[in-house]
Amino acid sequence: MPTALPPHTYLMIRKIESNYTLTSEEKLTLQKLPVQTVDVKPGQDIVKMGDQPTQCCLLLEGFSCVYKLTLEGKRQIMALHIPGDMPDLQSLHLQVIDINIASLSPCKLGFIQHRDLHLLFEQHPRLITPFWHETLVDASIFREWLLNVGQREGYSRIAHVICELLLRLKAVGLVEGNSFHMPISQAELADATGMTPVHVNRVLQSLRNNGLIHTNRRQIIIPDWQKLQEAGEFDSLYLHLKND
Repeated sequence: MPTALPPHTYLMIRKIESNYTLTSEEKLTLQKLPVQTVDVKPGQDIVKMGDQPTQCCLLLEGFSCVYKLTLEGKRQIMALHIPGDMPDLQSLHLQVIDINIASLSPCKLGFIQHRDLHLLFEQHPRLITPFWHETLVDASIFREWLLNVGQREGYSRIAHVICELLLRLKAVGLVEGNSFHMPISQAELADATGMTPVHVNRVLQSLRNNGLIHTNRRQIIIPDWQKLQEAGEFDSLYLHLKND
């Protein structure tokens, strides 16, 4: 990571420039954006359904998730978020949040006040587009996850999630070769794919036995990207990445 830029600036610019080219003035403005950093432990709620936040959260380190609960307390993870993501950007225009956002691993968060973002957009209207793009891509990922959980077999579901994470992490410079860190438990992966932890364990073992992934603790290595895409019925179009 370039030492000349603070982490929040580097990640924000890297994420935006995966689709847009920023001017020097825009980069400088983003660098001056006030950000309050907070460290949170795994399993901690960042935003809860019914909250009325006055700030947006930028994920600087770690993984978080969007989830909802049934009345019985069963959890459905509806999205995974990685460094560079702003999972509650919709709170800029929705007064009440209708989702829960929680940390899955130790996380460093950067909170940006709504008023500072509104001022940013007033002074630099061109920056509205990449932030709006972020919310549209989130919606696109939600739609793909609905298809994944509703119609694909368990083997394809897990392969699809791994494919998605590889490309999203690559876009922010967090992939080495075809290897990345995935700090997600099998129980959490089960909640994200509508499966039981036992079923997830069996699928991961099958993916390993078939040579589609190697694992080393929380590290995922993909020896054959093409075969993994085929197993996951994966088409990256829904991620809307300029270079994938």
